[in-house]
Amino acid sequence: MKSSKFFFVAAAFVLLALWPLMAGQYGVDLVTKIMVFAIFALSLELLVGSTGLVCFGQAAFFGIGAYATVLLTPQDGAPSLLWLLPACVLAAALYALLVGALSLRTKGVYFIMVTLAFAQMAYYVVHDTPLGGGTDGIYLMAKPVLGTLLDLDKPMAFYGFTLACLAAVFGFLTLLLRSRFGRALAGIRVNEQRMRATGFSTYPYKLATFVISGGMAGLAGFLFAVKDGFVNPELISWHLSGEVLIMIILGGLGHLRGALIGAFAFALLQEFFKSEAIFGEFAKHWHLGLGLSIIACVALLPRGLVGVPEQVITRLRGRSGRVRDDSVVEVSHESV
Repeated sequence: MKSSKFFFVAAAFVLLALWPLMAGQYGVDLVTKIMVFAIFALSLELLVGSTGLVCFGQAAFFGIGAYATVLLTPQDGAPSLLWLLPACVLAAALYALLVGALSLRTKGVYFIMVTLAFAQMAYYVVHDTPLGGGTDGIYLMAKPVLGTLLDLDKPMAFYGFTLACLAAVFGFLTLLLRSRFGRALAGIRVNEQRMRATGFSTYPYKLATFVISGGMAGLAGFLFAVKDGFVNPELISWHLSGEVLIMIILGGLGHLRGALIGAFAFALLQEFFKSEAIFGEFAKHWHLGLGLSIIACVALLPRGLVGVPEQVITRLRGRSGRVRDDSVVEVSHESV
């Protein structure tokens, strides 16, 4: 089973690496956007699927990373990637530290509401003050470079850099969840009270996880700002937090692969129902088709898309078992 999971992930990243050779400009741009949201989904998967902390304010860290990218970029030239990227990730991580230090003292629905409240506070700061340009947003004047080696203004260079970031985040989370720290997170998810009884102080573990998750969301926000060259308050709205939560549920909670699959599935479903070539005038109501599809997936696939192969194998084994049982009954009847 582990070898099949490794093969799936390796094949997925190889396919992403070869995608620019097969797709046009639109296809490359679309997959770049999906990879950015896959990083965003992985950041929330660390909280929800791996630690059991349902956060409804993840968009705040994503938006802060995006806004920091624009606000820290000088007006007179392209900034260096070496300092701009760490600064954006750090800005999101620091806000996550503040939010986590306070919100992690609550549990359940109260934790959800507190994280949502902090996200809305960040939303109104950029929406109602000149800092973030108000409802009009602000434009990125120049995209970062790494000397003469890397210019993120070039689509192919940015695609490769985004893919490298996605692979790095996925690899980091894989190692993290297999470490002692990751096993502690799994214990907190299953039974936090028992973890405390065994001597673990769970609060530092949860706070560290919250900060790491916020930093990764900030990385995704940085990539999004560089890709579009524009940011607005919608990047911090609760709608985006809801969308990324749907992504990891659609893909399958508790699996890093599920976050990747869910991000791609959600974005491709959006593109499918928005297509006027397929749905004509009904494409204007694409939210209806998307919502019905998500409801169907949740109802029919309780483990998400990542559990489809196992679900199919289980059903096939069940059918073959019933066939064997029926044949035994027929044979015994004939012998009698």
